[in-house]
Amino acid sequence: MENWDEIRTAFQVARLGTVSGAADVLGVHHATVIRHIDALEKRLGAKLFQRHARGYTPTEAGRDLLSVAQTTEEQFGQLASRIKGQGETVTGELVVTAITGIAELMAPVFAAYLADYPEVTIRFMTDMRVFRLDYGEAHVAIRAGAAPQEPDNVVQSLMTMQNGLYAARSYVDRHGIPQSEDELAGHRFIGPESPENRAPFYRWLNDRVPADAITFRITEPAANLEALKAGLGLGFCSTHFASQNPDLVQVFPARPEWAAPLWIVTHVDLHRTLKVQSFLTHLKRASAEWVKTCN
Repeated sequence: MENWDEIRTAFQVARLGTVSGAADVLGVHHATVIRHIDALEKRLGAKLFQRHARGYTPTEAGRDLLSVAQTTEEQFGQLASRIKGQGETVTGELVVTAITGIAELMAPVFAAYLADYPEVTIRFMTDMRVFRLDYGEAHVAIRAGAAPQEPDNVVQSLMTMQNGLYAARSYVDRHGIPQSEDELAGHRFIGPESPENRAPFYRWLNDRVPADAITFRITEPAANLEALKAGLGLGFCSTHFASQNPDLVQVFPARPEWAAPLWIVTHVDLHRTLKVQSFLTHLKRASAEWVKTCN
């Protein structure tokens, strides 16, 4: 398996289905593609493709080999992304991944950063899955909950997001607000679609109100905030968001058990690069302002 060119050639043939297509992508003569396929099949002692009039179709053995080749191709691409990020010029892509629900906080950070470094293109990705910094999937990750423990990552505290229970003034005018936890069951709530949601305030809510009191269920934070502003029920939101929306009335103030610690995570190989450090400067400056706003 010392000749990776042959495996790469086989991968392109499988992906495109023709020798000519693979030759165009690889920038070689079609005879070279055929020679690589023949040599690889001889070395492995197995047919990797079925040849037919329309092109090449991988056999079962071919699919096994090519699944490995595809993973390798992707990892090399991610490695290249990491290497590009190690330069000392602040250009190219900056990939930031974060928990859902903090786009309102992040957008001004990105705007300030791009004003200083206009040659950068930002890719901001929010997803339930954890992006692999060691594979170069992102330069900076913002995560919530317990401090991340992956090896080779640099973890720094960003801030603790305080959360309280709120209601829109329109809801309060119609239904009032509970004066204690004993009165919670008489109200309508906005809550998560999944009972397995790990947010600490939702676990608290599920322990204290019957399921049928959660009359508006959501799958993502933006819907929660819009439903809260529309008066669809009592709901949780950050104290920062509440401070920006004067129509919201505090039902219960923020509690320590509802708080969400946020962490900045970077890979040790990219942490000291100018691109990452310059972004972290903007991010930490903004987080200090957020904390002041909420206190």
